[in-house]
Amino acid sequence: MKKNDKKVIIITGSSSGIGKSLREYYEKKENKVIGISLCDDDYCIDISDKKSLEKVFENIKENYKQVDMLINCAGFGLSGAIELIGQEQIEKEYAVNVFGTIYAIQLVLPILNPNGKIINISSACALFPLPFRSFYCSSKAAISMLNDCLRMELSQTKIQSTAICPCDIKTNFTKNRQKNYDTNERYGNAIKLSADRIDNRENKRMSVEKATKIITKIISKRKLKPQYVMGTRNKIMYQIQKFFPKSFVLKVLNKIFYRKK
Repeated sequence: MKKNDKKVIIITGSSSGIGKSLREYYEKKENKVIGISLCDDDYCIDISDKKSLEKVFENIKENYKQVDMLINCAGFGLSGAIELIGQEQIEKEYAVNVFGTIYAIQLVLPILNPNGKIINISSACALFPLPFRSFYCSSKAAISMLNDCLRMELSQTKIQSTAICPCDIKTNFTKNRQKNYDTNERYGNAIKLSADRIDNRENKRMSVEKATKIITKIISKRKLKPQYVMGTRNKIMYQIQKFFPKSFVLKVLNKIFYRKK
């Protein structure tokens, strides 16, 4: 982004975590950033409420006419066994992570700069399945596939989109994740122990400052690739797994992340 090339940027989930850090970065560059989050933002709504989101985009159109970029950051984590998580939690996970992203894309396209960008923050969990993280992993896998389809549909335009798959980042994401430790004889203490196995890696996570630097460098590229995987380990694992049967990959990941005692 050139010094005098100021943009109008919408960021969902910009009140915390990587979304907040991205907002601060672009505001320092004197861009106009419009934040949409549950609280402490320009527009405080639930992005899975399409009618409320429609009103937000109508207001944005009235005030700015055109938007240069949408960054979809809003989302939350959910852990627990597929068998035991209730319908309400499951539906909310997909409503925010998937449908909220879809709605934002649908609403931004009519007012997006013909040379604009749509940045979808996916996750490394879209690439690697984890036990007791099924709904979060699958919701992020949906975002990555959604982005691929979007790129194809926009192939005759100059609008670009990409899915960025961050590694573990030091934010409040882990703290705010909804944890369902309900269990039965089938799983015993494996649900909680497996969750702890991942949560206890907090000191090994990438700093939000470094993550922001990487993400903004990606976004600034003249030509975006369909997907970017963050973190050296994730990049290596993602390439290696392509050469092995899925059954072998699942067995290895399960051995690493499934904990019984």
